[in-house]
This record gives sequence, structure tokens and C-alpha cells, in this order.
Amino acid sequence: MTAPAWRRRLGAWADELRALRHDLHRYPETAFEEVRTAATVARLLRRWGVETHEGIAGTGVVGVIRGGDGPMIGLRADMDALNMEEANAFAHRSEVPGKMHGCGHDGHTVMLLAAARLLAERPHFGGTAILIFQPAEEAEGGAQAMIDAGLFDRWPVDAVFALHNLPGLPIGHFALRPGPIMAGVEDFTIRIEGKGGHGGIPHRTIDPIPAIAEIVLACQTIVARAIDPLAAAVVSVTRLSAGASNNVVPDSAQIGGTFRYLDGATGDVIRSRLTALTRGVAAAHGVTGHFDCFDAYPPTVNSDAETAFCAATLRTFVGAERLDESTPPLMGAEDFSFMLNRRPGCYAFIGNGDGAGSCMIHNPRYDFNDASIPIGAEYFVRLVHAFCARSGR
Repeated sequence: MTAPAWRRRLGAWADELRALRHDLHRYPETAFEEVRTAATVARLLRRWGVETHEGIAGTGVVGVIRGGDGPMIGLRADMDALNMEEANAFAHRSEVPGKMHGCGHDGHTVMLLAAARLLAERPHFGGTAILIFQPAEEAEGGAQAMIDAGLFDRWPVDAVFALHNLPGLPIGHFALRPGPIMAGVEDFTIRIEGKGGHGGIPHRTIDPIPAIAEIVLACQTIVARAIDPLAAAVVSVTRLSAGASNNVVPDSAQIGGTFRYLDGATGDVIRSRLTALTRGVAAAHGVTGHFDCFDAYPPTVNSDAETAFCAATLRTFVGAERLDESTPPLMGAEDFSFMLNRRPGCYAFIGNGDGAGSCMIHNPRYDFNDASIPIGAEYFVRLVHAFCARSGR
């Protein structure tokens, strides 16, 4: 089947693919709860004759299409939604209170399903395609969970690839870069413990508020004074809690936040500085400080050869004028990084346009643009054919 034939098939399925995406959007499921979504994926894969494996890391699904004895290529789509209330009013808005597909994973899932259907119709590509439908990308590390459950032991892919929609990038356009393309992220909390008491008798208390306030301000100096100006880094304090009454000095105060970086050494510096600030400021104020760091995603780092391969494939697909090969990294995080730590590969952005619903992801008015479904599906199919046409393992 040639590229024009792929396009005709995808065009014939356009209404069906749109309806499927809208159905997934109506019934969003968050981390490791993607039971309905995973069942839909597995049912369709089996309908199209794809070898299907369910229950990997709970709700993960893997489809296997064997086209020959050549290389093994992995394609990944995330399936989970976000814990947020949707503000859209269209017919396919979320019917689940407090949950919505605010990141476009419903569209990513349908793109990979469309690619699976095309590949299964004529599996003459000289290798094996491993289609990875992953749960729990949003802050729960579903990629690592699938790896821990034996993903790459059972299917030792030679390389792995993924797409994410990018609002503001025009439909039909792609963006990628070698090296870091998404940040590493760690969340943190700092808790200060003092001695509470009456707000009118502060000398009989050990007030945690001045200490926590000083730490909040000192956090702003880390990037400005401890990090190389040419290195990308973010430290954000996003949460503060202390006390419940205006005339009571509380026993404790707490802040929470996130820090992000494009290389591990920068992350080490930030973590070290936050630890030192907590200890030093607490000592200066006579209080006790506790620093905790958790939920780390490493930077998403594209390998050079696989990124060049994707770029070459895209130039023959959409043309050089619709491809940004040196897009700036984003300081958001992505757990596809865990897969790229185990296998070479490339994470790329596909345009979501700038029309209605194409506000930035994680916005209650966001919506995935259905026009990108056939484009992303054809990209995945082209990757499989081009990758498997290369020399075998």
C-alpha cells in the first residue's frame, strides 16, 4: 500500500475516527483507571486482527504486528486524562465530573489506533511494530510502570517513538530536536516546625511564618545565582499553607512547588540548594526544617540518530517547510523519558492548530484537533515502513 492509498483509507475512516475520539473524550479516565479506554483499544485491535496483550501495568495495552524478520519498532500513545473540570460546552464534553482530556491523550490514542489499522491491513514492512498504549502519563509514571512490568523484556524494540500535540503549531506541521526536548521535573515540599501560641504574645512562640517566608523569597535566587545562565531551569513555589486563625501563631508552615531542568547536573544543584536553604534558614530562626523531594521524571532526551531519521521521514511526508528541526525545549515534563532512557528514540510535536479549543494543554477549554488524527497516523505508518526498510538488527 502506497502513501496515497494510506491517505485514501484514512480519509474514508475520518468520521469513524472522529466519533471514536469524541467517545474517548466524553469518558475520560485518569491514571491507572483507564479500564474503559483500554478495553476499547483492545477490542478494536482484535477486530483488525492485531495480536493484543492487555493488563500490562494494570491498564496498559500492547499490540503486535509482525511484518517480517527485520527490526522491531515501538510506537507509544498515552491514554489517561486529567483531574480537572471541563469548561467546554460542545456535544462531546466530558460526562465525568472533575475529569477531562485536557492534554489530548484521547487524540494520541486514536492516531495510534488508526496507524494500527493501516499496518494490519497490509503488514508488509519487513519488521515488527509494537504499539504501546500507555496508562498514567500525567504525574504517575505509567511508562516506568510498563517497563517494570516487562515491556522491553517481552518486546525488545530497537527504537521507540511518540507524538504529542502542540497548540499554536499549525495543523500539518511538526517540531522536534535532538537532545533534551522536555524538562526533568521534581516536586518538593518544605515544612517548618516551630512553637505556636497567641499572636499578641509572639515572644513566647517560635514563629514558623518568617522562616517559611524567607525560604519562599530565597527560592527565587536559586536559578538567578546558583545556575549557569546558559542552562534552562525553573523553580516555582506553588503552594503555601499555615495556620487557621488570625490571632494564633501556628506550630508549623509548609510550602510546595516544582523544579525543572534539562540536564541532571542542574537538577542536582537545585536539589542541593533547596536542602541547604531549608537547613540554613531554619537554623537562623530557631525552627526545624524538613525538605522532601518526590515524583521525579527525568528530562526527555531524543537520541541523535533517531531524531535525524524522524526528520528525514517528515521531510518526505510534509516537506521541510512544515518541519522545525530545532524547536526550543519545553519546560513541561513527559514520562516517555523513561522509555528513552532504556531505548533510543524520538519524541516529536504535531500541530494542534490555533483555532477554537486550541488553547494550551491543561486548560479547561482545551480540545484536541481532529484534523491532526490522519496526519499523526500516517506519520506513525511511515516511521514503521522507513525504519523496517533499514538494515536488520
